[in-house]
Formats: sequence, structure tokens, C-alpha cells
Amino acid sequence: MSEQVEIMKVEGLDEPKRGQLAELLISVVADGASVGFLAPLSREEALDYWDHVLGPDVLLWAAAINGKVVGTVQLHLAMKANGAHRAEVAKLMVHPGYRKKGIGRRLMERVERAALEERRSLLILDTREGDPSNLLYQSLGYRAAGRIPGYARSSDGRLEATVFYYKQL
Repeated sequence: MSEQVEIMKVEGLDEPKRGQLAELLISVVADGASVGFLAPLSREEALDYWDHVLGPDVLLWAAAINGKVVGTVQLHLAMKANGAHRAEVAKLMVHPGYRKKGIGRRLMERVERAALEERRSLLILDTREGDPSNLLYQSLGYRAAGRIPGYARSSDGRLEATVFYYKQL
């Protein structure tokens, strides 16, 4: 039996969902993801992060299988008058045990639909150079705008390059 993936907009965090999101964040950071945190990530730090994510300018979606959160993506809406046409895709995460199942692609497709619903015609994002996410973004039509060497520190202390992408919807 194949597992059904449900993509849902997260508009509030109850205790179970908050805990699942924290576990997801801890798992992807421990697996080496470059999402703004360094391993080892404590549960308290992960919970604190999720407690402060949602706001009028940040929209969040989660992917769940059998009620368990296995992925997320965020859309950060530019709120300045000269940027009301754009948004940033942030924190695309898929649990290491659920990768290569199309979950990341489905989350990205959902966030793109939401951007259009929010009347956003330009999406931007960044990711560590060399990560598999680069291939996903390119396959979805994102174009590399540039590369900055030494942009983010990895858990082992190395400074690594980041690639910035954009997509016009």
C-alpha cells in the first residue's frame, strides 16, 4: 500500500504539531541540511523557532503521511510597497526518511500556487551549493541569479557557498 501525502496549510500550532515540526527540524539539521541551524540542535531551540514562525508575512505548509509531519515549506511575503510582487521561499524541509518520494516537489508546487493567490509574480530562494535541492529547484524552472562563497557555516565549521535562485511566475 502506498502512503498518501497530505499537504496542508498550517495556520496555528497545537502541541502535537509543534512537537512534530520540532522533530522534523532536528532531523534535517542532524542530517546536514543548511536551514539556518547548526547540529546538534536542541529540542528547546527547535520548539522556540516554530513558536515564532507564523505571522502575517509568513505562510507555512506541512506535508504529512498518516498524520505525521514529514516536510514543510514557507512563503515569506515581501511587505514593502515596492516589493509587493515578490516573496521568498524558505525552509523547504523533508525528513531524511521520506526523501525521494516527491514530497519536496509537491510542497514547492503548493507554495507556487499560494504565491499566485497572493498576487506574487517573483519568487526567490537560496540554498547551499551542491545540495540535492539545487537540482529540484532547477527542475522546477528556478534560475540561478548568483553564488556567494562562504555565505553560511556548516555544522563542522566550514564556510560554504550559497546559490540564489529566482522564478518569475
